[in-house]
Amino acid sequence: MDKYINLIKLSVGSESVDTLIEWQDSRKPLYADELPRHVTRMWPKREAEIVNGGSIYWVIKGVVQCRQRILRLDEVIGEDGIRRCAIVLEPEVHRTQNAQKRPFQGWRYLKPEDTPPDLPKGRSQDDALPDDLNRALAEIGVL
Repeated sequence: MDKYINLIKLSVGSESVDTLIEWQDSRKPLYADELPRHVTRMWPKREAEIVNGGSIYWVIKGVVQCRQRILRLDEVIGEDGIRRCAIVLEPEVHRTQNAQKRPFQGWRYLKPEDTPPDLPKGRSQDDALPDDLNRALAEIGVL
């Protein structure tokens, strides 16, 4: 298998995977390609590994719940003239097994062997567990 690395990021303001998707959908008109993206101040040094099959894993309410494949990194110059990195994502959101994650700032690299597996396709549409139960089960390693 080719060498790749993932990113992990808190989805600040998201209440669920569905609200993350809704937020990304609401921003589609801002971009000519209508692809979702996350803009960050720091440019990843391991760009070649990231775009070689990496995904961004989203932490929602303290739990890794989903991922999106990273397509490319685009340079963005803000209104303040500062260079930023737009992490351009595949629109499809893959739900993952839940994994507890402590808060952190920015994004972090995430090795493939440390990533939670994707949920089977049939389970991705299951009703979500209540947030407190979901966190408690993830804490004890059931999810």
